[in-house]
Amino acid sequence: MGFDDSGGGAPRMFDGFVVEDIAVPGGTVHVRHTGSGPVVLLLHGHPRTGSTWHRVAPRLAALGFTVVVPDLPGYGASLAPDPTPDHAPHSKRASSERLLAAMHALGHERFAVVGHDRGSYVAYRMAMDHPEAVSRVALLDCIPIVEHLERITPEFATQWWHWFFFLQPETPERVILADPDSWYHGDPQVMGAENHAEWREATRSPRVVRAMLEDYRAGLTVDRAHEEADRAAGRRLTQPLLVLWSTRDDLEQLFGDPLVIWRNWADDVRGHGIDSDHHVAEEAPGELTDALAAFLGAGTTEGAGVHPGVHSAP
Repeated sequence: MGFDDSGGGAPRMFDGFVVEDIAVPGGTVHVRHTGSGPVVLLLHGHPRTGSTWHRVAPRLAALGFTVVVPDLPGYGASLAPDPTPDHAPHSKRASSERLLAAMHALGHERFAVVGHDRGSYVAYRMAMDHPEAVSRVALLDCIPIVEHLERITPEFATQWWHWFFFLQPETPERVILADPDSWYHGDPQVMGAENHAEWREATRSPRVVRAMLEDYRAGLTVDRAHEEADRAAGRRLTQPLLVLWSTRDDLEQLFGDPLVIWRNWADDVRGHGIDSDHHVAEEAPGELTDALAAFLGAGTTEGAGVHPGVHSAP
């Protein structure tokens, strides 16, 4: 069970994982999975696919977890419905329902969820709507959407302008697809060669680019409304919540301590920063694995083997 580190003779990405497409209402979920023991669902962010976890997922499996790594609905090889004017088919509620259906198809009724970036909003929604299914939740590099919008400053608008550009109809699709390499930037040496190739193929697909933009459009409309309804009703996450953030990204710089913000939304909050740029699963997989394993309960499976150098490799 290996991970691609781009060196000569490196193990292939997700070696030993089962890869399949699971039919769910409104589409299919492309998923990689392996392992035995406590189940964890890893959700990627924009503009990645599930392959962003290629250095973390095998480490967690080696520690005794069952690891499930999908492409978010509409991203990568997962299919989602056509967009609608209200963006509801690409809402985090709709995405979480499709992923929950995929987990049930795999025989997993209760599990932990880890989400990064856009995937963190899907993880939040799944945990909020389905506490019977989600035992623990880890959210990476995010605060609630409404908290972003209520803290808009010139600095936020300058650095996160893409949120509002993506909301515009049609124009973002034309701009991005005219020259994806100029819009999206990825380094195969940092990402790993196979991960980079999968990501690069996805960002050239008009279907995928449209779905990724609909994800953002839903974020500022229907998803925002769902979060506002949560808050108005006093709904909170009751599961243990781990909040992690990349210290060389701008989340803490713009908004201060994310733990303070998340305590307004959850009962049991803990977490810390990780020395990394934004794509922490690719750039600091060892530290991220350590943090997740400690939170999720590493060693809870009797006799789980650990590959030499896997647990704490940078």
